[in-house]
Amino acid sequence: MSKTDTDNSREQEELGAAGSRLSTAPQEEPVSLPGLGVVGWARWCWRQLTSMRVALLLLLLLSLGAIPGSLIPQTGADASKVEDFRAAHRTLAPVYDKLGLFHVYSSVWFSAIYILLFVSLIGCIVPRTWQFVGQLRGRPPAAPKRLTRLPAYTTWRTEAEPEQVREAALALLRKRRFRAHVAGDAVAAEKGYLREVGNLVFHVALIVLLVAFASGQLYKSDGTKLMVEGDGFSNALPMYDDFKSGTLFRTDDLVPFSFDLKDFRGTYEVSGPNRGTPRTYEAKIRYSEGAYGKEKPTTIKVNEPLKIGDSKVYLVSHGYAPVVTVRDGKGAVVYHDAVPLLPLDGNVSSNGVVKVMDGYRDAKGRKDQLGFQAFFVPTFDPKSGTMLSQFPALVNPLLAVNAYHGDLGVNSGIPQSVYQLDKKHMKAFKDAKGQLLKKLLKPGDTMTLPDGAGSITFEKDVKEWAGFEIVQEPGSGWALAGALAAIFGLAASLFIQRRRVWVRAVRGADGVTVVEMAGLGRSESAKVPEELGDLAGHLYDQAPGAPDPGDTPAATPDPQAVPAEGAEK
Repeated sequence: MSKTDTDNSREQEELGAAGSRLSTAPQEEPVSLPGLGVVGWARWCWRQLTSMRVALLLLLLLSLGAIPGSLIPQTGADASKVEDFRAAHRTLAPVYDKLGLFHVYSSVWFSAIYILLFVSLIGCIVPRTWQFVGQLRGRPPAAPKRLTRLPAYTTWRTEAEPEQVREAALALLRKRRFRAHVAGDAVAAEKGYLREVGNLVFHVALIVLLVAFASGQLYKSDGTKLMVEGDGFSNALPMYDDFKSGTLFRTDDLVPFSFDLKDFRGTYEVSGPNRGTPRTYEAKIRYSEGAYGKEKPTTIKVNEPLKIGDSKVYLVSHGYAPVVTVRDGKGAVVYHDAVPLLPLDGNVSSNGVVKVMDGYRDAKGRKDQLGFQAFFVPTFDPKSGTMLSQFPALVNPLLAVNAYHGDLGVNSGIPQSVYQLDKKHMKAFKDAKGQLLKKLLKPGDTMTLPDGAGSITFEKDVKEWAGFEIVQEPGSGWALAGALAAIFGLAASLFIQRRRVWVRAVRGADGVTVVEMAGLGRSESAKVPEELGDLAGHLYDQAPGAPDPGDTPAATPDPQAVPAEGAEK
C-alpha cells in the first residue's frame, strides 16, 4: 500500500469519527443515567406516602377492609358462631383462615393499612402546620402592579390625600377582621385563615379517632350479666356470664363497683294497634363505688346507662323467672329458686330448664339427677288456641313442665348451657298411659312424679330478671371529641373562604388621587365581588369621588363589584 493510500484511509476514518460526533442519530451504546440511590428512593416513597392521594386511598382501603368484619363472624365477638360457620362451610373456612377474615381487626393486613394511614396523616399534617405557622407569622403579599387583571376590581378618583385614603382603608379592613398592613402605595389585606385551621383540625381529629379506636380495641372490656330481682353483682371477672376483652386489657383495669337489683318494672301499651309494645323498662338498683363506697339508689333505663368511671352499665334485656320448688321421694326440698327463662317472642313466651344435680333421692333412697323442661307464658288465653303468650305483662301466668331423670352430664367436663337440657343419658317420666309426663301449672299448682319420685311446684311468685351489659372503653371520650372536632373542622374548611383585598391610592398627573380596589379569592368564591363592593362603598363615604378632567361628576363605585375587563373568571 502506498503512502497516498494510507493518508486517504486515515482521512476517511477521521471524517467518519467527526460525522458520528456531529450526527443526531441515536448512539449504539445507551447513555446510563445516575440512579436515585437509597436516599432518593426513600424520599420518593415518603412523598408518595404523605400525599393526599395516598391518604384518601388508604382511608378507602380501611373502609373496605372493615366490611368483612361486619359480615363474617369474628372470633373476638362470638367464637361459637365462627365454629358454626366452619362446620357449614368446610371449603370456604380454610380460605378465610389464611386471609385472617375471622379476626379482621387484629389481622396483619388490616393493621398494616391502619398504621400506614396513621403515618400518612402525620406526614401530611406536620409540613402543612409548619407552612401555616409561617403564613401566620408573615404578612399578606404586596399589591400586584396591575390590579385590573384581578377577578374583582373597582376604581374612582377623590380629592382626599393618598395617605388619608390608605389610613381609612387600613382601619376599615382591620374592623372587618382582615389582617392588613401598608405595603408601598397600597394596603394589603387577607382574611379566612380559619379555613386552613379547619383543614388541619380535621386531619388531627382523624388521628385522634384512629388512636381512640386502637386504644378502645386494645384496652376495652365487654361483659354481660343476667340478674334476678334481689341478686347482687360486683365488677369482678368471676361474676360475669360472658366476658370479652382487648389484647392489652388486664383484670386490674376493671373499675371497682357493685350493685344490687332491687326491682324491675316494664310497662306496655294495653290497647290499639300497638298493644303489647313496650313503653318503659326500668331497673331500680343500689350501687356503690369502690370497696367501701356508700350505697346510692338509681334507676337504669334503656339508653340511659349507669356511668362509673370508664364503665357503663346498660340495660339490654328482660324476662321472667318463676319460682319453683322440687321435692324428692321423701318430701325433702332439694331445689327452691327463681328460674330465669329466655324470651322467645315479643310477648315474652319463654323457655328454659330446671336442673337438680345434688341432694335428690327417690322413694327408695337412690341418688339420681332430675331435669325439667319449662315453657312459660305470662298471659295465657285458652280461647286463643295456642300456648303462646298474648301479652308481655303478668296477667295470667302458666308454666308447662316436662320431667326427666338420669345423668345430666354436668360432670363430663364438657361445658353446657344452663338453658338447655342434655337428654343423651336422661329418661323421661311417663304417666299411667305410658305417655310423656307433662302438665300445665298455674301459680300454686304441683306436678307429682310417678313411683314416689317427688314433685315440682310452681310457687305463687314470679320474679323478673334483667340483663345488663357492662362496657369499659377508655377511648370513647377521645373518640367523641375527635368526631366532633372532625365535623367542625370539615365545616370550616368547606364554608370559610380565604381571600385577599388590595387598596391602592396614588396621586395622578392632574393632582387628584386615584383609588383602586381589587379582590382575589384563594378558592372559588362568589362572595369576593360582593364583599369588595361593600368595602368600596364604605371607603367611598370617607373618600368621596372627585370630578374627572372633563368636569364629569365621579360615579359612586358599584356596590356589586364586577370582574374587570380581561380579568380571569
